Amino acid sequence: MQTDIGCHTSTASCSGRDHAVLHPPSQPRRAHQQLSRKARRQHVACQAQSITGQITPPAEKLARSSRVAVNQPEPAQQDELRGSSSPGQGQTAEERVGVLLLNLGGPETLNDVQPFLFNLFRDPDIIRLPQGIKWIQPTLAWVISSLRAPKSMEGYRSIGGGSPLRKITEEQAKAIAAQLEARGQPANVYVAMRYWKPFTEDAMEQVKRDKVTRLVILPLYPQFSISTSGSSLRLIQEIFEQDEGLKDLKHTVIPSWYQRPGYVTAMADLIQRQLPTFPHAPSVQLFFSAHGVPLSYVEEAGDPYREEMQECIKLIMQELQRRGINNPHTLAYQSRVGPVEWLRPYTDETIRNLGASGTKSMLAVPISFVSEHIETLEEIDVEYRELAESVGIEHWGRVPALNTNEVFIKDLSLAILEALPSAHKMAQPLLDSLVPAGDVSTLLDTYDRDRRALPQPMLQWNWGWTASAETWNGRLAMLAIFVILLVEVATGQGALGRWLNIT
Repeated sequence: MQTDIGCHTSTASCSGRDHAVLHPPSQPRRAHQQLSRKARRQHVACQAQSITGQITPPAEKLARSSRVAVNQPEPAQQDELRGSSSPGQGQTAEERVGVLLLNLGGPETLNDVQPFLFNLFRDPDIIRLPQGIKWIQPTLAWVISSLRAPKSMEGYRSIGGGSPLRKITEEQAKAIAAQLEARGQPANVYVAMRYWKPFTEDAMEQVKRDKVTRLVILPLYPQFSISTSGSSLRLIQEIFEQDEGLKDLKHTVIPSWYQRPGYVTAMADLIQRQLPTFPHAPSVQLFFSAHGVPLSYVEEAGDPYREEMQECIKLIMQELQRRGINNPHTLAYQSRVGPVEWLRPYTDETIRNLGASGTKSMLAVPISFVSEHIETLEEIDVEYRELAESVGIEHWGRVPALNTNEVFIKDLSLAILEALPSAHKMAQPLLDSLVPAGDVSTLLDTYDRDRRALPQPMLQWNWGWTASAETWNGRLAMLAIFVILLVEVATGQGALGRWLNIT
């Protein structure tokens, strides 16, 4: 059921009439120009609510404490971690199959934004500091998250006050569990978020309580990257090593699955459905927009992300061409942060170049996202659309995220079934992937092993004096200038003069 929470408009503003004005790319540019930025953001908020239903109420108040370790989930919360209806349903006492879905996580309320960003920037796979100054990462994360929070809150406010990622991921978990049940393999499907609730640590505790004997770990990122799947797998490796109850759990990882026929087919289907909404479908520019990563990840750390992304686009275009669709296409990378070099070409620069070269129709295809969230609903739907219109692109459309697309969910379920036989031994490659499937420890041997101790996630901001705080205060006093310089390097902004305009 849709609601008007966070929409700040009348019921009519979420009506189908306004929806038609805002979205069909067949409308001429001048019609779009009549819409104010505020009106478009209001519409996007309504669209987000149609995806998520009622906005999640503010997070419960936690006791003020210096402790930041993850709380154990209450019994009532355990079903939220588990996609199947009950633990072990239809399974024998000897074997209980589990599936762990890995995703980024997202703030569900505006109050969650700052601690979510803190968890993100404290991850050593997100901000890679030299070995000698890694101890400063929590302080650096606190400063960056504090500076970025106001603008991030504005973005989440524009899509209804929070991210829909958790709700969609839980729906995907339930759909996968149903598919596995229908294929004769009951399983508990768990949602494990990296930077917000339900945290990976909580999901793994539930796996242990449910006495799962074989676990398939499935990152919900089609292409592997150190900063996404890799970060979650490092955390899981640490849990395996430290928890006696999980140390010997038989498991396997499906690290990437962009080349699976069902995924390629589902993406081609979505593109094919959108093209007829344009005035002249054959001339529409297919604009694949992927989340970027720093160039150093690829060229220095051996991240396969760029190569897998390029291969993914090639496979989708081959499927479209098989159907007689031969539209021009391009790949660009969005969401870069700071002054360091990221994967090119950048999405904003590419849109400007296409507009300058005479492109009039563009269909945006979010290629590294399988769920609607802030980067599709706000960054692509609002920011990049407005940029496209400003450079002369008259007709704009966007392919929806896969979410619970039936073809997509069926294919993920098949991937899980194919992976299960490898969960009892050293896993062999299951897919034609640049990163072979295997157990967590073996998989991570592909990468550097310098960062083994990962921080516990922050649940809320905790104020007050503690022994730990005294230690950090002393370090801050000695290195204040150095911290500010690091912030400027990490953000690309002068922290002394632009405290409130950080981007």
